[in-house]
Amino acid sequence: MAEAVIVIPARYGSQRFPGKPLVALTGATGVARSLIRRSWDAAMAVEGVAGVWVATDDERIRAAAEAFGARVAMTSTGARNGTERVAEALPAIAAELGRMPEVVVNLQGDAPLTPPWFVPALIGAMAPGVEMATPVLRCSPEALAMLREDRRHGRVGGTTAVFDAHGRALYFSKEVLPFAADPDAAVYHHVGVYAYTPAALAAYAALPEGRLERLEGLEQLRFLENGHRIRCVEVEARGRSFWEVNTPEDVPRVEAVLQAEGIR
Repeated sequence: MAEAVIVIPARYGSQRFPGKPLVALTGATGVARSLIRRSWDAAMAVEGVAGVWVATDDERIRAAAEAFGARVAMTSTGARNGTERVAEALPAIAAELGRMPEVVVNLQGDAPLTPPWFVPALIGAMAPGVEMATPVLRCSPEALAMLREDRRHGRVGGTTAVFDAHGRALYFSKEVLPFAADPDAAVYHHVGVYAYTPAALAAYAALPEGRLERLEGLEQLRFLENGHRIRCVEVEARGRSFWEVNTPEDVPRVEAVLQAEGIR
């Protein structure tokens, strides 16, 4: 497997949920830990990576991350999304590591329920010629119901992905795609983790913000809008529930999973 590092981009000023990385989530033992700590815990559970860093421009997040033992790469306030922040942090991370890693994994700071086997699946998909890969998970009936409930109530919740027969991404959306009257139709939840080559990260940072990226609020659309391919890697839940913290309404949802699955 290619040498990889995990970077967790985190910013305090989220438009939908200000201060989100520091919000407390209570686990199975009644202990409350910040979202950024729980996302770091998820990253640290991944075996075989060269290191894990938090990338942030905020001193509050830096202090919180260093307090629980994370390595931190500080960035400017100019990064418009997590991919830009990871790209900006990479030179400092490579200098600390002593070399440029072959693969950079962006495990977003709002995805504390990411199972550890998702990341090796991504890294393994980074074959020659693959610039970027991201996991997709077929929605359980419960997850699909939550996606549809969010849309009915006008909440910007999870993201769905559609891809071709070869696993190449066609589109990502905050809408539930594809539309289907059948309540049991196959819908794929996009999991907020990305693997890139360093060259793809550098290319991304040099591109202007895309129209669809701006409309959907989805950073990965910049790649598609500029003709770059994204490989969607279907992963298995193995009995685990996956959800992200996109809005304040997601906090009790994620806490319920932490408690049900015995995550302290």
